[in-house]
Amino acid sequence: MNTKTVSDTKEDVLHSYYAAIKRVPLLTADEERELSSRIAQGDEEARRRLIEANLRLVVKIARAFVTQDMPLVDLIQEGNVGLIKAAEKFDGGRNVRFSTYASWWIKQSITRSLVNSRRAIRLPHRKEELLRRIQKTYNTLTQVFQREPTPAEIAAELAIPESSVEAVMGMSSALLSLDTESGEDSGSVIDVFEDYTYSPDGELMRACLREEAVRMLELLQEKEKRILLYRFEFLNGEKFTLKRIGTELGISPETVRQIEKRAIKKLKDGAAESMGYALS
Repeated sequence: MNTKTVSDTKEDVLHSYYAAIKRVPLLTADEERELSSRIAQGDEEARRRLIEANLRLVVKIARAFVTQDMPLVDLIQEGNVGLIKAAEKFDGGRNVRFSTYASWWIKQSITRSLVNSRRAIRLPHRKEELLRRIQKTYNTLTQVFQREPTPAEIAAELAIPESSVEAVMGMSSALLSLDTESGEDSGSVIDVFEDYTYSPDGELMRACLREEAVRMLELLQEKEKRILLYRFEFLNGEKFTLKRIGTELGISPETVRQIEKRAIKKLKDGAAESMGYALS
C-alpha cells in the first residue's frame, strides 16, 4: 500500500531535480560571453545552455526565501522565470559574470511572487513598484512627523499626484470574504452586510416626496410652477439656467430669478401651514 504524502512526493521531485541540475557543468566567463553573443543572434541552444548551467544558482537563492506560504518548489519555479529573463537580456560584453547579473532578476521574480501570493488581487509590476515606494515613504514620514502621514504628504514627497497614492493604497487593502464568520450568532459577513442595490423603503420615500412636491406646486401660478419645474430638474432631469428660462418664457433672467424666489417662499409658507395642521 502506497502511503506517500504530498510532502513526500514533492521531496522526491526536488531530489530528482537536484540530481539532474548537478550533472550540468558550470560555465567559464569566456563561455558565458560566447553564449551571450549567440543568444543575441537568436540561438535557442545557447540560451538553453546558459539557463541550465545556472539552475543551481536559483535553488541557492530560493532557499533563503522559503516561508510557510510558499514552498521551496514554487520558489524555484518563480526564480527560474527570473533566470530566463536574465538570459534573454544578458550582455556578455559588459565584463560581468552572468551569476552576478542574474541574481537580481531571480530575487525580483521570487519577491514579487511572495507579495502576490499574500494578495487576492495581483498588481501590475509598475503598481507593485509604486506601492513599495509609497510604503517606504510612509514609514520614513511616520518617524519624521511622529504620526501617520496623509496621502497628500506622501504624494508631495514622491512628487506624484495624490490621486495615484490613494488609488494604489486602495488596491493594496486586504479583502474580506463574504463567507467569513461575523461573530454575530455564528452568521457570515454576507448576512449582516447591507445590500444597497435595491432599497424599497428608499424608493417609497423618494416617490412620496416627489408626489408631495408636485402637489405643493398646485399652490403656485402657472408661470411660477413652470419656472420651478425648469430650475429643479423636474423636466427630463435637466436643470435650466435663468437665461434659458427667460428665453422660453419671453422675460428677462432677473424677472425669472424674482419669480423663482417668490414661488419658493409660497411653497415654504404652504409647507409650514400644512405642518401646523398636522400637529394640531
